[in-house]
Amino acid sequence: MLQIIITDLIPIFVIMILGYVSGKRGAFDMANSKSFNKFVLNYALPAALFLSIIRGNREMLFQDMRLLILSFVVIVALYFWSYFSCRKFFKHTKAEASICGLIGGAPTIGFLGFAVLEPIYGDNATTGLVVAIVAIMVNAVAIPIALFMLNPKDNNPDEPQTAGATTTQAANTNTPPAADKKSNVKHSRALINALKEPVVWSPILAVVIILCGIKIPADIDPTFNLIAKTNAGVAVFAAGLTLSAHKFEFDKEVIYNTCVKLILMPLIFLILGRLIGMESDKLQMLVLAGALPPVFSGVIIGTRYSTYVRTGTSSLAVSTLLFMATAPLWIWLSRIFS
Repeated sequence: MLQIIITDLIPIFVIMILGYVSGKRGAFDMANSKSFNKFVLNYALPAALFLSIIRGNREMLFQDMRLLILSFVVIVALYFWSYFSCRKFFKHTKAEASICGLIGGAPTIGFLGFAVLEPIYGDNATTGLVVAIVAIMVNAVAIPIALFMLNPKDNNPDEPQTAGATTTQAANTNTPPAADKKSNVKHSRALINALKEPVVWSPILAVVIILCGIKIPADIDPTFNLIAKTNAGVAVFAAGLTLSAHKFEFDKEVIYNTCVKLILMPLIFLILGRLIGMESDKLQMLVLAGALPPVFSGVIIGTRYSTYVRTGTSSLAVSTLLFMATAPLWIWLSRIFS
């Protein structure tokens, strides 16, 4: 366990701290952070997901139906748990609760998945499938649900608002602003829009290739490897840079969000995975994936619409810091009980 902490977890936090310090010193700003995030989500991560999945085969994919179903059930259930908790216990608006759902119910598998799982469980098809399936659930299910609940037509991303505040333009339904019309995305198109993202369609394309029985020559691996290997380092650095741009707060809501994400989600994965007889290695990876900090996209979406920014960012910061303590615990527990 000490070896895992030294060789696998500490490097992640060193790079994240480097990004944080770089942001605080002004070496990079939020524009750079957005560029890094865009590079990871649109290029590096899709390449890593595609390359890792096509190493598998149809037999392996069909054996992962339990992994697919369990990931879907837990992520959706935890999203709505966080959503209704935010509404009932902390008295937030529907829009704020929609972002809170991502904080508690969606792990940052796209940014930290490979960085955490590969050094521990190896660079293989099984690791790639676990990361890909959880990434699909987060990007093709949880985020579209959040956009549906957020109702972007009532939030103008070009005009920041304080929590619970209502602008004159939003209240005046007879004269909607032009910018509001452009940003009015119909709820029914949320899933379609998500499927257009490379981080969603690239693993789906790889799965289709496997289902069709098409064998991709290993000679093409270097074509994707060169950019795929940049995924983990750039993603972790960008995470630190994003954290440096927001003020920090620590209250009972931040503590609650952190407990839901770092304790409740991996615990549910472990219990249900054990009950349905999931394979040991896959269950261990899934539990650790569930114990990852909240998805950074939640903070990005919240920042765009000036919704749940400070609490969401603080929850992300606390969860990221405490992940170093909880990750070894879940690695140990999952190895014992799986």
